[in-house]
Amino acid sequence: MKRTLVSAAAITAAIGLALTGCSGAPAQQEDEGPVTLSVSVWNMEQTPEFQALFDAFEKANPDITIEPVDILADDYSEKVTTMLAGGDKTDVLTMKNVTDYARYANRGQLLDVSDVVESLGADNLAGIEPFDLDGEYFSVPYRQDFWLLYYNKGLFDAAGVEYPDHITWDEYKSIAEQLTGETGGQKVFGTYHHYWRSVVQAIAAAQTGGDLLSGDYGFMEDQYSLALDLQTGGNALDFGTAKTQQISYRTMFETGQAAMMPMGTWYISGIAAAIEGGTSTVDWGVAPMPQIDAGEETVTFGSPTAFAVNKNSEHQDAAKKFLEFAAGEEGAKAIAAIGVVPAFSSDDVTAAFTALPTDDLSVTTFSEPKDVVLEMPVSEYSSDISTILDEEHELIMVGDASIPDGIATMDERVTGDVLE
Repeated sequence: MKRTLVSAAAITAAIGLALTGCSGAPAQQEDEGPVTLSVSVWNMEQTPEFQALFDAFEKANPDITIEPVDILADDYSEKVTTMLAGGDKTDVLTMKNVTDYARYANRGQLLDVSDVVESLGADNLAGIEPFDLDGEYFSVPYRQDFWLLYYNKGLFDAAGVEYPDHITWDEYKSIAEQLTGETGGQKVFGTYHHYWRSVVQAIAAAQTGGDLLSGDYGFMEDQYSLALDLQTGGNALDFGTAKTQQISYRTMFETGQAAMMPMGTWYISGIAAAIEGGTSTVDWGVAPMPQIDAGEETVTFGSPTAFAVNKNSEHQDAAKKFLEFAAGEEGAKAIAAIGVVPAFSSDDVTAAFTALPTDDLSVTTFSEPKDVVLEMPVSEYSSDISTILDEEHELIMVGDASIPDGIATMDERVTGDVLE
């Protein structure tokens, strides 16, 4: 079926119409006969899980057609916030992170879907805890990601370096130095750190026991030192270039420009699709995130991704049916088949997960016990604190603030502007 994508321009136009219309919530329409259900997504062409879910759902529900509302990934949170403020009627909203979820739910912009969670069973859904707001749920997780280390086997083999099997951060830095060089006239960085603050801040919090909501951020110092040492040594692409040029982490890894890369499990489906589509030939594997000390239990961070129903949706019954499918076993099998880690687990779902490389290290990385800490804790202050941490992260990484000064400013701003 040919699928219609709604562009960001169309969203803006819709918001404008909404702002000039009635501010009251629309009456729920009876979902009898064919229904077109709009679902907000980001970077549809580069996020194959959406297509997999939509195709599977439409096959199981031939009277419902999914109409994706496609938004640029970097603009997603801001755009959805604007849509909801303007009374937009997009039926299903993808919750990219729990911070946005808490904000929208507390504003009364999402429909209570506790009955969907009850039907699926909260115990069957990994990552459900952050969505519990005083015993009510306004979103249902369909995906549960955690961060690990991707590595290019070909570059490791060519350099005669052992694969990064349960390494420390000191070993990680040493390996990055060894693998930096040139291949076929192309610069190869030993590793690539994307410009998101979580690459530094969330892993520091997870592995030191630090609290990103505390207003006390000294626990980040060592991780910032590592990140800056790697880029000043030329062993990782510098933050300024990556951010200003909006470098794609996929391009860096899939074209062999980075030998290693910390990234979330969602990327498994992306790289598998690139190889299947012939746009990349990288021989890849995954390993646990490096740890502070050798022999420690594997500690990493992650975050669930969920679907919510817009309280202004005119097709709430169909929207809830989509949530139950996407977060349930059939939806889980559909995304597991392309390498996405679903929130729902069962033996059949595990059997469907075939995109992961079959080498021992990759399999062990997934199967061994690990402590996955929530990427950003949820509270009424999460959004404001996240904004401050983003701003100060950029200043540190581009050299406009020293590590001690940047961390001190985080402490002062969060404590003085948000927590007091």
